[in-house]
Amino acid sequence: MSSLIHGHEVIDMLRESEAFYTRDSLAAAIIARFGVDTRFQTCSDHGMTAIQLVEFLANRGKIIRTAGGFVVDPERVCHRDSSEPAGAATGSNGSGRH
Repeated sequence: MSSLIHGHEVIDMLRESEAFYTRDSLAAAIIARFGVDTRFQTCSDHGMTAIQLVEFLANRGKIIRTAGGFVVDPERVCHRDSSEPAGAATGSNGSGRH
């Protein structure tokens, strides 16, 4: 049985890391941290693999490719309720911005 982790946990991991990640090395780091069978969800999608999550976050502008690797764009990251535990399942808020 696979786990379901919210994309915010990956964004937090990227924020805390001093590593330079390419698309593939970020996906590998996600798998190393959360496990190969883990699937990921966001406020607007669920059931993604690590590589699908990286593409999703990049396509939505939440992470940006730079010469030094991916960085988080804090202006594009939605902010979950601080009372919501990391990784908690949430429904879409209907805004389409997540």
